Amino acid sequence: MKILALETSAKSVSAAVTDGGVVRAYTYQNTGLTHSRTLMPLVDAMLRESEQSLADMDLLAVAAGPGSFTGLRIGVSALKGLAWAADKPCCGVSTLEAMAQNLRHMDGLIVCSMDARRNQVYNAVFAAEGGQLTRLTPDRAIALSQLAEELQGDPRPKLVVGDGAALCSGFLSEAGIPCRMAPAQLVMQNAVGVALAAEEMAARGETVSARDLVPVYLRLSQAERERLAKGLKITLD
Repeated sequence: MKILALETSAKSVSAAVTDGGVVRAYTYQNTGLTHSRTLMPLVDAMLRESEQSLADMDLLAVAAGPGSFTGLRIGVSALKGLAWAADKPCCGVSTLEAMAQNLRHMDGLIVCSMDARRNQVYNAVFAAEGGQLTRLTPDRAIALSQLAEELQGDPRPKLVVGDGAALCSGFLSEAGIPCRMAPAQLVMQNAVGVALAAEEMAARGETVSARDLVPVYLRLSQAERERLAKGLKITLD
């Protein structure tokens, strides 16, 4: 199965094409430029230079959340447009599960982490053993102190991954929980992990149409929280 995958959940942006789990093309940027400027030129150049096209793809996938509200909207909207135009099935992949895919060869606990502000992280924990991943928690926004309590006493090696890895591993280490960050080349979420997770989802029949593809934010935005605090509605009737 040939998959085009996008990752725009944080400051970095990437796109990849995999075929049967093998990476055929990959492009990545972490330069501080907005995804609205960089994403589609990256995708276009990657496909053109690797002599592939949207029509060649069997499935389109995107990191659907959690993550930056703006980043997720850009990635999901872009993929919806591509899927609609090419009439292709889609997968909205958990950003956290996609992170773990790149570390499935490491035995131990994979602690996926994105900075959610307010002393919280977007987090999921996976067990990796023999190249297989087992999800141990749902995707959630969790206080760092609560995460530390959950991991306290677990003897398995702990590898922290994601754009919140430095924050999370620092807190866990100070709490007396041995852990280490993923290698620099693997610590940031990327589109290859999205594609690998999407291939597993497709095998389970978990694809959707472009119309049904939506972001997964996990919690309200600051603007929505402020509206609720004022007693205002956050959606239209």
